[in-house]
Amino acid sequence: MYPELPLWAASLLIVGGLLALAWSSDRFVLGAASLARNLGVSPFIVGMVIVGFGTSAPELLVSTFSGLGGHTNLSLGNAYGSCIFNIAGILGVAALVRPIAVKRQIRTIAVPLLLAVCGVSLFLLRDNALSRTNALTLLGIFAVVMPLYCKADKSGNDSGDGATLSTALAAMWTLVGLVTMIGASHILVWGSVAVAQFFGVSDLMIGLTIVAIGTSVPELASAVAAARRGEPELVLGNIVGSNLFNTLAVVGIAGAISPSDGFSKYVMMRDLPVLTLTTMAIWIFGRAGKDPDGKGRISRVEGLIWLLAFIAYTCVMICQEKSITGV
Repeated sequence: MYPELPLWAASLLIVGGLLALAWSSDRFVLGAASLARNLGVSPFIVGMVIVGFGTSAPELLVSTFSGLGGHTNLSLGNAYGSCIFNIAGILGVAALVRPIAVKRQIRTIAVPLLLAVCGVSLFLLRDNALSRTNALTLLGIFAVVMPLYCKADKSGNDSGDGATLSTALAAMWTLVGLVTMIGASHILVWGSVAVAQFFGVSDLMIGLTIVAIGTSVPELASAVAAARRGEPELVLGNIVGSNLFNTLAVVGIAGAISPSDGFSKYVMMRDLPVLTLTTMAIWIFGRAGKDPDGKGRISRVEGLIWLLAFIAYTCVMICQEKSITGV
C-alpha cells in the first residue's frame, strides 16, 4: 500500500506526522467548538457530524481501496478494529487526560443507537458473508438514522469553556485542521509501515497494529485535544460519529463495491462482540447517579480499565491471527 523508504526517511515522516497532528487537532477542535457556539448547534452534534465523520476519512479510504481489491477481511478489520480502538483506546486516553462528563442524551439516545447498530450488524453478517444487499441495508440505515438523531438531540448551546472565534475563522480552522489531520495520519502510517518493514515485521502484523490504529490517529488527536480543552461533548460526539460512520457507511461502501461470500470467522466470534461490549461500557461507566452530584462521568480509573482491556484484546487478536498464518 505504501512505497518502501529508508529508515531515516521513515523516521522523519513519523516525527513530522506527530507534530502535524498535535497542531492540527488543536486547531480543529477549537474551530468545531466555536462553530457549535456561534451556530447554536449542540456541540455533541457538531462533534459527531464534523469531528466524527471527518476524522473517519482514513478508514473510509482504506476500506474503499480494500474493497476495490477484493480484500473484505481488511475492510471489516479496519472498520471494526478502529471502532474498538475508538472506545477502549481513545476514550480511555481522553478520560485519563480529564474525566469525561456524560449527558443524558448520550446515555438514552447515542449509546442505545450504537448498540442497535451492533445488533443489526451481528444479524446481517451472521452467515459470515457480506452481500451487496446487506451492504446497501447498512447504507440505508445510515441515511435514515443520522437525520433522525440530529433532530432528536435538543440540547442547547452548552459547550465547554474554550475560546470562541468568529464563524468564518472557526470554519477556516475546522477545515484546515481536518485536512491537515488526515494528511498527517497517512504520513504517520506510511512512516510506521516503513519502519516495521525495515525491522522485518510481517505484513499481517502491520495491518493488525500500525494501519488499524494509524487510521484512527485523527480521532485520538482530536479527542485528546477536546478533553484538554474541556469539551466533553466533542470527545463523545467524535467517537459516536466515527463508530456510526465506520459500522454503517464504511462497511456498507466496502460491501457494495466488493461483496464477499465469506470472511474471517473471528469477525463474528471476536471483533463484533467486543465492539458491542465496549459500546455498552460507555453506558455503564457514564451512568447517572454514581457520582455525588448525580451526573454521569467516565473517571480516570474507568479510562484505565478500557486501556487494559484494549491491550488484552490486541494480545488475543495477534495470538489468534498468528495461529492461523503461522507467522
